Amino acid sequence: MTTTVESTTGSATSVADRGRGRKPRLDRVAASTARSALVGLVPGVDLLPKEVHAERRERRAVRRAWLGVVGVAAVVAVGIGAATATALHAGADLRSAEAETTALLGQQGQYAEVRGVESDSALLDAAQKVGGSTEIDWSTYLHSVQASLPSTVTITSVTVDSSSPIADFTQATGPLQGQRVATISVVASSPTLPSVPDWLDSVRSLRGYVDASASSVTLADDAAGTGGYTVNMTIHVNQDAYDGRYADEEK
Repeated sequence: MTTTVESTTGSATSVADRGRGRKPRLDRVAASTARSALVGLVPGVDLLPKEVHAERRERRAVRRAWLGVVGVAAVVAVGIGAATATALHAGADLRSAEAETTALLGQQGQYAEVRGVESDSALLDAAQKVGGSTEIDWSTYLHSVQASLPSTVTITSVTVDSSSPIADFTQATGPLQGQRVATISVVASSPTLPSVPDWLDSVRSLRGYVDASASSVTLADDAAGTGGYTVNMTIHVNQDAYDGRYADEEK
């Protein structure tokens, strides 16, 4: 019984020793398996030459380059298409505008005579404005001259010399004489000896008055013996005497 116990004990001891010897190897295998499970990769060895990897990289680079070329070509094609569409749209607009212009010209041709009449009318209006630019309403103005004189004085004759649109009026040579556009020579008669200074003062109220002078005062005896005095008076007026009728119409 003693021998059996020892043998059994020795065998148990040997098995335990063998178990302790294999346990580190099992731990390393388990750790490696755990790492492989954590990383998710299958262990393997790459036995391909470096040239194969280089060729693969070159192929990938070539594919990327071709993809870039295709992308650029697509962008260019889109740009060309947009430009072509814009050109077609512009051409359609141009043709439409040309057709509208042609229609308008045709309509204008129907009224060519009216346009000619309008042009002639505008020309006549311009000529009238130029011709009337130096016009003075002499009827009204001479009534004003008569009204400025005493009621007993009668104007017997009037001579007017005025400017024209195509010729300047002759100006006085004296340094103190003002610019004038017309000269009125008046012959007036008075039954009494006239006060010439009063007459000259009375005509100062005339529109456009520049100056006035009396050249002579003469006594005229008639057959009835009534007599009377004759006065020769000269009045100068400036451009304020223009009636401005056509200028007012223009405004």
